[in-house]
Amino acid sequence: MNARSYDTNDWQEANRDALLAAVARLRSALELYLERRAGVVVQPALAESPLETNDSEALEPALLADLREKFSLSNFERDVLLMCVALELDAAFAPLCAAAHDEARRAFPTFALAFEILEGAHWSAVAPGGALRRWRLIEIGAGETLMTSQLRVDERVLHFLLGVYSLDERLQSFVEPVAPIRALPISYRAHAEQIVTLWTGHAEQQELWPVIQLTGDGRGGQLALAAVSCGQLGLRLHALRASDIPANGNEREALARLWEREALLSNSGLLIDLNGTEQLEAVSAFAERLRGLLFIAGDGLLRLNGRAVVRLVVNRPEAAEQRALWENSLGPLAAKLNGHLDKIVAQFPFDVPAIENTGRALRESAQLIDAETLGALLWDNCRALARPRLEGQAERVETLATWDDIVLPEAQLQTLREISIHVRQRTRVYDTWGFAARGLRGLGITALFAGASGTGKTLAAEIIASELKLDLYRIDLSRVVSKYIGETEKNLRGVFDAAEEGGAILLFDEADALFGKRSEVKDAHDRFANIEVSYLLQRMESYRGLAILTTNLRGSLDQAFLRRIRFIVSFPFPDASLRARIWQRIFPHATPTEGLDIGKLARLNLTGGNIRNIALNAAFLAAESSEPVRMRHLLHTARGEYGKMERQLSETEIGGWL
Repeated sequence: MNARSYDTNDWQEANRDALLAAVARLRSALELYLERRAGVVVQPALAESPLETNDSEALEPALLADLREKFSLSNFERDVLLMCVALELDAAFAPLCAAAHDEARRAFPTFALAFEILEGAHWSAVAPGGALRRWRLIEIGAGETLMTSQLRVDERVLHFLLGVYSLDERLQSFVEPVAPIRALPISYRAHAEQIVTLWTGHAEQQELWPVIQLTGDGRGGQLALAAVSCGQLGLRLHALRASDIPANGNEREALARLWEREALLSNSGLLIDLNGTEQLEAVSAFAERLRGLLFIAGDGLLRLNGRAVVRLVVNRPEAAEQRALWENSLGPLAAKLNGHLDKIVAQFPFDVPAIENTGRALRESAQLIDAETLGALLWDNCRALARPRLEGQAERVETLATWDDIVLPEAQLQTLREISIHVRQRTRVYDTWGFAARGLRGLGITALFAGASGTGKTLAAEIIASELKLDLYRIDLSRVVSKYIGETEKNLRGVFDAAEEGGAILLFDEADALFGKRSEVKDAHDRFANIEVSYLLQRMESYRGLAILTTNLRGSLDQAFLRRIRFIVSFPFPDASLRARIWQRIFPHATPTEGLDIGKLARLNLTGGNIRNIALNAAFLAAESSEPVRMRHLLHTARGEYGKMERQLSETEIGGWL
């Protein structure tokens, strides 16, 4: 496990020179063999290995020596590999091979040629279980016999011997490198020390290295802990998604063998990401096959035969630790942010990698920005970073509306503003003032918007999101609700878990379809449906963001659910005075109007949504005729809107318009 560093150019150049010198000595040995066979000389072709000469300058290239040690190669196996390297690096070597085989088209090394010219030949080197073939250090081409088939060095192995790091291309679609982490939260450091101690204690018994299973809700923290632990041991870390492990046993074995070789070549540990999957069986089978340093991130009871499993709980860092991580990643910029950083920590409960990457990007690009702009930029960056997990599960709603765009009675407006206050101040009340220490029940901020279609429920949600500068996601019930038992609960868990990373506002439109009354249990489906509702009640109570439910049918919602909702806002059908205020605000300032009678327009017995449709359609008519919006345009589009609702305009509503 003592990793060597091959990063300096001088060291690489010296290693490359030594490798080329070894290749030259091997070429000389082959030339000597040909001369002897032709009767020019009488001494043996190669009295000793080309790397075991008495020449003090004939040193074994460091990386070749490292490779020999990693894979326990005999001197003969090492020299067979060197023959294959010579074919790639020395243009004169191929013709010499052809001459040795007495056949121009066989200009390549073979086992038969190696047995002829190399010292210490042994048949175990040719066997499938031998190091050369088991670890795929060489590739065997087509041929009439094994001994006469073409031998070539594996490309990844050649790059290693030349001091060039390059992940095996066959692994690139499976594993990806994990970036180093600068700092860990204090609560993680004891875990890192434990991992290093465990693995250092088993350094000479690789097959006994315990598997480290990282559980808990800090998914990014698990990755960070693994990366730092590997870094302290001088190792790289790569990650593999559990869902990418082949189900086929032969394919799984091939992947395991390929990774084991890569782990030795690149001095790497592997983390298998089990989060979001249920493939414990496949992961266990794969882990049992692997030697080397292995993390498994994710919950579930992992049982391995013959290999110990050490489980460590890694939860999301506390607020104080997150703040310290932000200060570390932002560097000098942190002092400029002042109160902005507290708001970031309160709103975005990020894990270690997210904080480090976001802070580093800002540190490198925003040195000369003032504090206010810097705070806004960091907030927007955090919003953007939190989006990807939700994008595939819900629809993000653009939020451009302001308080001036909604018309409601004062009591309802005051309740909506109180919702915003609760979201802004939840960290102070829950954490600083200690309410969260008394239990997690009731900490979720939920609001029910009830009213007829078009009364402003969705608009109100947009306004709250816009004021709080948070993303608003509309939950697509067709994606969430499933006829299969347990699937709805699983889908909703994914939505809530993803939303919590960025404190997004969740909007459940027509929530009565999802949060309806629990039914009397008549069969298994009823029982599981009620379990889903119960799960939702618990999940919404613990969700630290804001969840907004809208319904046209308040009476259809489960009463137990209603008791757990913090805010209930009734959106009334607007009376004449409210409709007049809507008409007064409905046209943007840039829209030309002429002769509009607000009192007459307010007689239309419609919701705000219908009024907006009429105004927008009238604007198109006026624009087409290059005129300002007039009453006649509105009369025409009002008839169309009423027709959609299968209603007739009454004389009371439009009498005296024109």
